[in-house]
Amino acid sequence: MGKGVSFLLLALVLCYGVTVTMGYRGEKQWRKERERREEEMEPEEEEEEEESESRKSWFLMPKSRPVMTTDAGEMRLVRSPGGRIVDKPLHMGFITMEPQSLFIPQYLDSSLILFVRTGEARVGCIYKDEMVERRLKIGDVYHIPAGSTFYILNPGEGQRLHIICSIDPSESLNLDTFQSFFIGGGTHPTSVLAGFGPETLSTAFNVSMSKLEEIMRGQQEGPIVHVTKFHAPSIWTKLSLLQEQDRLKQVKRMIQGEADEEEKEWSWWKLFGMFSGKERRIFGDKGPDSYNIYKRKADFKNDYGWSVAVDGSVYKPFKHSGTGVFLVNLTAGSMMAPHVNPRATEYGIVLRGTGRIQIVYPNGTLAMDARVREGDVFWVPRYFAFCQIASRSSPFEFFGFTTTSDKNRPQFLAGANSLLHTFNTPELAAAFGVTEERMRRFINAQKEAVILPSASAAPPDEDLKEREEKSEDGGPKVIRNFGDQMIMGFD
Repeated sequence: MGKGVSFLLLALVLCYGVTVTMGYRGEKQWRKERERREEEMEPEEEEEEEESESRKSWFLMPKSRPVMTTDAGEMRLVRSPGGRIVDKPLHMGFITMEPQSLFIPQYLDSSLILFVRTGEARVGCIYKDEMVERRLKIGDVYHIPAGSTFYILNPGEGQRLHIICSIDPSESLNLDTFQSFFIGGGTHPTSVLAGFGPETLSTAFNVSMSKLEEIMRGQQEGPIVHVTKFHAPSIWTKLSLLQEQDRLKQVKRMIQGEADEEEKEWSWWKLFGMFSGKERRIFGDKGPDSYNIYKRKADFKNDYGWSVAVDGSVYKPFKHSGTGVFLVNLTAGSMMAPHVNPRATEYGIVLRGTGRIQIVYPNGTLAMDARVREGDVFWVPRYFAFCQIASRSSPFEFFGFTTTSDKNRPQFLAGANSLLHTFNTPELAAAFGVTEERMRRFINAQKEAVILPSASAAPPDEDLKEREEKSEDGGPKVIRNFGDQMIMGFD
């Protein structure tokens, strides 16, 4: 008998030791991941993290940097986090273009999903060896595959164009976050054509060396250029400014040999190898259209907000990209119920308002409790439980990308449609150590689903004002560096 009791006690001690060890290893893993991230930070970012209790802002993406800047516009980049808990890296880009400007033709080693936040755009892209152009307006999303040559034009006369884009590096060369290969260009940026010898290009284009020199050194304004008459545009820039019907007539005139000598030799259509007798090859109806997320009926809507998701079943190009998009609007003081994404990581940006994001580690400890505002970029790893809460004074709107093109099917942990309702069994009550009746009352107390009223949990506005005051002198390096131009004032 004594030996049996001793053996049982020993077994219990061993089991406890294994449990503690596993918990310790879990904590150690998160600590290592945190230390790795801190080593990658710049000194000023480390100071900022210490001031704002770094543990509570881990899932805010802190690095934004300009990758292309000219007088006509800018592109900034937020790098994807790394580490073993990231199922699929996804960078976020922010493009701003002045009225009547052009992001010159190029192709990337990464695929893009464009989301037009403000303004209108004309996007030209090669699709199955044909040139297609799409007009994008506010709320439109559009997919550009890796390796497909494209350009972006802001044809507006008084409206800046703001685009938020995902950059999927899964097909990249891993030379950097992404690599541009400029087709157009001169001395800045340099066209990939410039790498070939002058004799080779002269023969390939059937032009004189002097004409070759003129075209290959004419561009010095950078990757985003003005295309107005005040900036001495080239023949192909003039062509891009025409209305579509006029542009087609001009191309037809050039094809029929009625153009002047300069147009014959240096139309940008010839430069890209798209010179053809078929007008539909210039601006065809083939190829995928854009999709407007604001026109989609809400997947869920109640008195406290709404949410929309666009996946590969809705917009076919997403099937090939393996990415989806979402848009959520919470009324003042409401909450997106605690939930889990079992299929994807989320990368989001606050478009409007202020709020709070809470994320929980798998071991049940708080990973982040951060107050966020317009321009803040955040990410939520796959399987991690989280919720978003709007501040008490205004709606809270955020947009983002998911790392799956399938239906995400989030699992809600609270609310009238929570998995606890589905899993309401004696075993669940036993797991919490309460009676079935008490468990049932607890689960049924919340009558709303998905988006919940939550005045008591909503962050007070004074705390956010405090944070804004603290961040005035070089605040959080999320999108703050270009916030006033790119994010602030979107509405």
